[in-house]
Amino acid sequence: MHRWLPFALLAALGGCSLFDSEKEGPALPPDMAYQAKGKTASAWPETLERDERLRRIVRLIPARARDRQGWAEDLHTAYEHLGVPHATQTYCAAIAIIDQESSFQADPPVPGLPRIVRRELAEREERYRIPKLVVDTALRKTSPDGRTYEARIAALKTETQLNALFEDMIGELPFGRKLLGGFNPVRTGGPMQVSIEFAEQHVRQRKYPYAYEGKLRNEVFTRRGGVYFGAAILLDYAVPYDRIVYRFADFNAGRYSSRNAAFQAALGGLTGRKLGLDGDLLRYDEGKPSATPSEVETLTLELADRLDMSRPQIRRDLLLEKNEAFSRSPLFLKVFELAEADAGKTLPRQILPEIQLKSPKITRKLTTGWFAKRVEDRYLGCLGRGRRFQR
Repeated sequence: MHRWLPFALLAALGGCSLFDSEKEGPALPPDMAYQAKGKTASAWPETLERDERLRRIVRLIPARARDRQGWAEDLHTAYEHLGVPHATQTYCAAIAIIDQESSFQADPPVPGLPRIVRRELAEREERYRIPKLVVDTALRKTSPDGRTYEARIAALKTETQLNALFEDMIGELPFGRKLLGGFNPVRTGGPMQVSIEFAEQHVRQRKYPYAYEGKLRNEVFTRRGGVYFGAAILLDYAVPYDRIVYRFADFNAGRYSSRNAAFQAALGGLTGRKLGLDGDLLRYDEGKPSATPSEVETLTLELADRLDMSRPQIRRDLLLEKNEAFSRSPLFLKVFELAEADAGKTLPRQILPEIQLKSPKITRKLTTGWFAKRVEDRYLGCLGRGRRFQR
């Protein structure tokens, strides 16, 4: 079912020696591997010494990055702990994301943060009917770092500063918990712009490799934590893709979004309805599947007779949308079987999600497809830097 990356990619790499002395390592997943002249790209040899691995990683990182050795060590620690294969492709995947999201700045500045914070505060003042005079008076209160909250807002430059500000405001201001409890206008952070929610979920499943004080969310804003959780969301799961661009799209839109968008396209073609290809198959309330049927669920229920599936069976399979197992579910297989019979051709199992990127930090009209392709370009550039490793 899986196809290798096309031979055109090999040509694009200019005959790079990704195969040199690498036959000892495990084969890489299909989206990071390709086949040419009987050779399949694989991980670096298991016998490769740590110092040599670090030397290779440093060479993959753009020369303009500060402290390439430090970045390499954080990446290596993350891969060791997560069990990700040490390989040019795997490191280039994370390096491309870091370069796109932060240009290798551990705590990247965000333009216009004071304006963003004031806008968000004004919206919440209105929502909770808190008089502006009350909020303004509270912001003139001295904060734990000795400055007023008003002064700290005016001086904001990075997400780390923003995170600390909101934590203090929630704990110290009289209306803080009501106005701001559980709220932060920037819900991602660090050099790979990782979701705080993902990090908190991940540590419940796998031990975090570093000792830390305070809240876990603060670790996401550090270089080591941002790299670790970024590598986890990008690489610590199996994907059914043959091109890495879809993995990059998933990093932005959520795991398996590219596969789910392909399912939505097949379902839309089968029913004659135009569906949004956002990769979300169910509705969610506070992170949990809603009992209210989504448009996808409604359409599949209308097809229940053709699918020869009951309502509980359809719901059971849709609940797998964020897992690899959905690709093997009866619903997935039957929808594609019927859709391909109607279309008279094989339909793609992967499509770039059509999602408009929205964030207080984004000022232009950008999409998940734009993001994924930009990262893929950086990935190919990184592969070029790794063409030959001298022993």
